[in-house]
Amino acid sequence: MSMAKRGSFSFCLWLVLLIFLLCHSQAEASFRAETVRAQVTAEHSLPPLARARMEKSVEAIASQLLAGRSLADLEEKRRLDENLVMEIFDKVLVGYTVLEVKIQPGTETLVQVKLYPWDAVIARVEPVIIVDGMPPMVERLVREDAAGLENVFSQALLGLPVAAGDWTSGLIKQEVNAYLEEHLPEFRADFEVQPGQETRVEITLYPRLPVVRLVDLSMRSNTIPNVTLLAHRKVMEEKCHQLVGVPVGFVERHRDSFARELAEELDERAGLSRWKLATQVDLQPGERTSVKSHSDTNLYRVRLEGWLDVGHRTAAYRKGDRDLVLRLHAGVMLSTRDEVFALLDLHPEKPDWCWQLGYGRNLSSKGRAELRYDLVERSWLIAASQQLARRWLLRYEYRWGDHMGEAALRYKLHDFLALEYVCDKDDSWLRVIGYF
Repeated sequence: MSMAKRGSFSFCLWLVLLIFLLCHSQAEASFRAETVRAQVTAEHSLPPLARARMEKSVEAIASQLLAGRSLADLEEKRRLDENLVMEIFDKVLVGYTVLEVKIQPGTETLVQVKLYPWDAVIARVEPVIIVDGMPPMVERLVREDAAGLENVFSQALLGLPVAAGDWTSGLIKQEVNAYLEEHLPEFRADFEVQPGQETRVEITLYPRLPVVRLVDLSMRSNTIPNVTLLAHRKVMEEKCHQLVGVPVGFVERHRDSFARELAEELDERAGLSRWKLATQVDLQPGERTSVKSHSDTNLYRVRLEGWLDVGHRTAAYRKGDRDLVLRLHAGVMLSTRDEVFALLDLHPEKPDWCWQLGYGRNLSSKGRAELRYDLVERSWLIAASQQLARRWLLRYEYRWGDHMGEAALRYKLHDFLALEYVCDKDDSWLRVIGYF
């Protein structure tokens, strides 16, 4: 036989031998127990959580004993292994007696365990949830989030022997923490189980840090006098104070609910309900929480302003008897854009006053035009204004009585104060405007 043929034959022989060894190895592996699965049943009933915990325990015990062994060995020593699993599990189990253990060898070996309860089982679970230190506005939302917490205890205890109540405490604690992490992460829970055929469970919920420590409240309106809201500020402060001690995350998560409840508190107050207000509350949660309410109505426009003019040069104003003006604007909206109104100007220095009747129309979200009639001077006025930016306003007014036009640029410092530069053909001056 030539050297080439002899080398080819040797190579084929080695290849066949290698394939045989691999197949033999795989065949031998296929006759070993690779995994162990447990199945636990009870004579009466077994709570799902307890069953899952027991099956994990049996799998841990049985895996140490059975995994990796050949199926032939398992079959041969099955009775011995069953007794050993029964003995070990029976020692660690409380509330049940292990009646029987059966092992079904296979690549996934099945271990079946049958239990019998020691005494009477829990037939009814009565969970009682206590929300510690929370006001009614907050407690209602906490209970809504915790509504499914009672099911955790029912699944863990219902059908369990009374004597096994303590054995499941650790398991229940894990399930409770998991439930709170998903549904109520801003609170933690402690519970006390009073075992019996009718088991009572007392669950107390406590807030987690950080919590709200201070609430800053501001109340504003563009359509009714702010002094009207001041009469109800104390009640609103008391309502906002209920957020103190509440977890910041909980306030953030329920921001819309808290804002809605605070808004309803104002809209339904006696003395304010007649205005038909639609309050919007801007709530910014934090350890120092900010609450800003904007209470406006679509039916009326009532505003009270005070003007102080500084820097007049004309003789008519140098006497100083018209530098201070109180203006009351009272109007009724005919539509979302049209208004009829009356203006009352008081000059406390003189004293003097004048009436105007007018019609106003919103030309856009930022522009407005007015036609007014002065009942004292018996003359007509036209006025127009344009909002240039959030704080800047440009306005113009022309009076037919004295043929005088007046232009002004206004800057709003904050919700209660603005500065205005005013000029006409004879003079220019600074006006300080207060909103009441």
